[in-house]
Amino acid sequence: MPVKPSEKEEEYFLRLESQRLKHLADERVKELKKKERDELKNLHWMHCPKCGQQLETITIKAVEVDRCFHCNGIWLDEGELEKLATTEAKKKNVVSSLLKIFG
Repeated sequence: MPVKPSEKEEEYFLRLESQRLKHLADERVKELKKKERDELKNLHWMHCPKCGQQLETITIKAVEVDRCFHCNGIWLDEGELEKLATTEAKKKNVVSSLLKIFG
């Protein structure tokens, strides 16, 4: 004769099953969001955020930036503005030093 589980045992196993199903659902949502984010990235990769045309990589003061030749926009990746500003600041310091010497 089989032994029937107690009410507390049933609750425990139902709770475990519920937690397992919630974890699986959360993982599916996470995978879908990642897939959607990757699809959006591939769809918009190297396209101008303003007009949607193709971006071309050009070099300005030894820093590679993205330029749209359709709307003439220039788009910077993370850290590129700081590199340009540092390059410009160094040039100004050199020029101002020369001006102080000869001025």
